Amino acid sequence: MNLKIICVGKIKEQALTELIAEYQKRIAKYASLEMIELSDEPIPENFSAKEAELIKKKEGEKMAKVIKPSDYVICLDLKGKELTSIEFAQTLEQIPVQGFSTIDFVIGGSLGIDSKIVASSNLVLSFSKLTFPHQLFRVFLLEQIFRGFKINHHEKYHL
Repeated sequence: MNLKIICVGKIKEQALTELIAEYQKRIAKYASLEMIELSDEPIPENFSAKEAELIKKKEGEKMAKVIKPSDYVICLDLKGKELTSIEFAQTLEQIPVQGFSTIDFVIGGSLGIDSKIVASSNLVLSFSKLTFPHQLFRVFLLEQIFRGFKINHHEKYHL
């Protein structure tokens, strides 16, 4: 299985970079993982709703360039479906059975993900109704992916 984490912005905090690298190493036992960091658009101080949509559209165009039509796309969005860790693991296990070899996890910038990307995704997923910094969320996502693989391989970790 191939995994792509498509995200807006770069990680600047060393502690987060180290955590991400650790989970990338752990996941490598189960799947290949590619982290694609796209540049974020500048956000004006007092931006309008129209400006926010334009920013998300520009970021969405960058995302669309790295999403292949043959990939299974999961957008991470507050309005998405909430799953337990076991349900998430089952989802990871079923995607290849459906004929997909690559899963794209899409994490938007501070304003979210362009509606066209969300509408064209296979699954819109929310980890919580809480809002998290998108840099920190990468760690949460990687941890849940790792947990999902451990669950699916009946290995201790998730207990």
